[in-house]
Amino acid sequence: MNDTTILLVGHGSRNRDGNTEILHFAAQWRERHPAWRIETCFIEHADVLLDDGLDRAARDTRHVLVIPFILNAAGHVKMELPAAIEAARARHPAVRFSCARHLGMGREILQVLQGQLDRLMKALAMPDPQTTGVILLGRGSSDAGANGELAKMARWLFEDNDFELVDLAFTGVTWPRLESVVQRQVRLGMTQLAIVPVYLFTGVLMERIKAQVARLHAQYPQIAFALGTHFGFDKGVFDLLDAKVAGHALPEGGLLECDGCKYRQAAEAEHLHDHSHTHVPGHDHGHDHAHVHPVAVHA
Repeated sequence: MNDTTILLVGHGSRNRDGNTEILHFAAQWRERHPAWRIETCFIEHADVLLDDGLDRAARDTRHVLVIPFILNAAGHVKMELPAAIEAARARHPAVRFSCARHLGMGREILQVLQGQLDRLMKALAMPDPQTTGVILLGRGSSDAGANGELAKMARWLFEDNDFELVDLAFTGVTWPRLESVVQRQVRLGMTQLAIVPVYLFTGVLMERIKAQVARLHAQYPQIAFALGTHFGFDKGVFDLLDAKVAGHALPEGGLLECDGCKYRQAAEAEHLHDHSHTHVPGHDHGHDHAHVHPVAVHA
């Protein structure tokens, strides 16, 4: 029996290529740690979802360490994942379940984003940062805290570099959107724009974002655009997960953010939690999250 099984929980995408990339990531992570037992599952849009993934991970082990392979904590991480873990504890009383925090927006991810930005500046032939606008392009959430984490990354990049403008935009759910931020930066005199997608893996919005940038380039032919890529396979992401495993010692039945909190419990009773992602038929919650392959478009 293995002492610990690591369960990597991805969001899941309607684009199966995105889910496949997470499986490939897990395979590469196993190569780094051949003695570890690493399983994968997804919150939605995949064959192996949370309950099944937790049950598989609980086989022949004493401890399941759940790692949300997600950048920002919104409804899925704050609501659905803790509820699934609680149910798994009831189904497998002999197994201890603990959960690390999601990847988050800390210095480790900042370093990855800085590397993305450095590569975009090289693609633009190292222009003057004072005339180069930077746009962090995030998924967008109905959770203000998740959106605020991206705003923190934008501020940190501004503090660590010499760019005149570092703004954020979102692909869905909330505002501002990419087109309006590009319009603003061009109006303020930027002559080239570096767009940094804050996504781990590819997804169904990839072609849409590429089309948006192509349309913007046609609208602003005098502006040089450089569009970055998703970064889930960056060495910094592997290192961050390694650190989470190394520091996973939590109290018995360790808690995830919002796992057992009074606000979440009240929400489950009243269906009024601020972090909820209630699915209404026909309503787009922006879950077709895009992750973009590298593109450089120059005027």
